[in-house]
Amino acid sequence: MLTRRVIVCLDVDRGRVVKGTRFVALRDVGDPVELAMRYEADGADEICFLDISASIEQRDTMLEVARRAARRLFIPLTIGGGIRSVEDVASALRAGADKVAINSAAIARPSLLDESAERFGTQCVVASMDAKRRDGDPSFFEVYSHGGRSPTGLDAVEWARECVQRGAGEILVTSMDRDGERGGYDIQLTRAVADAVAVPVVASGGAGNAAHVRDAITDGRADAALVAGILHDGVTTVRAIKDVLRREGILVRGVEDTGINPGSAA
Repeated sequence: MLTRRVIVCLDVDRGRVVKGTRFVALRDVGDPVELAMRYEADGADEICFLDISASIEQRDTMLEVARRAARRLFIPLTIGGGIRSVEDVASALRAGADKVAINSAAIARPSLLDESAERFGTQCVVASMDAKRRDGDPSFFEVYSHGGRSPTGLDAVEWARECVQRGAGEILVTSMDRDGERGGYDIQLTRAVADAVAVPVVASGGAGNAAHVRDAITDGRADAALVAGILHDGVTTVRAIKDVLRREGILVRGVEDTGINPGSAA
């Protein structure tokens, strides 16, 4: 049985972690490195930093934040936002990222995925997509770029297939309809993407409790679930989520498996 992952997502805007609903109404929730260390100590399997304004503002991603985090973390780190070239991927990896999430730039120039996978390996290339149900056709999930601001006309399932064909080793799929709503992940979207590709799929957008994480894994067939707001607001903890998953028979790592002292980030 495969070990499932609980990944903590930290949306970063100008060096601070923010959280909103459906990609708007953002509020400040803290320092990215301090929060990352806290969640690592609580049992997070990975940390994902997404610079949510880099693509919109046409600036480089948050390499200094990545460097600070990489010096302190022992779990894998994914960096995304503002990645527009193979050189940007290289810079993120040199800064300490284990994986790099590519979204808007891959839509504009899909060969970026091929180039990145060829140079660095598929294991570090994450195709990130933000998808929303199209009005009048709820079975069609349209991919959006630039922080969810620009519709692309791309079908999320077909785009996921192309991303994998081009070398993406993981798909991160965020439901724009569910983001921040805490009503559960979009299981239909997650499952459609997971059924279409042979690489790990990470569900994102909508976690309100541990049962939602379970559903994303069991019903949505996700390999991992991204969690953010319910942790930032103290609704639950990574440890509590994993306790529920274990009781449901889902294999997850414990804090003791990371070699990290749970009190080290207190």
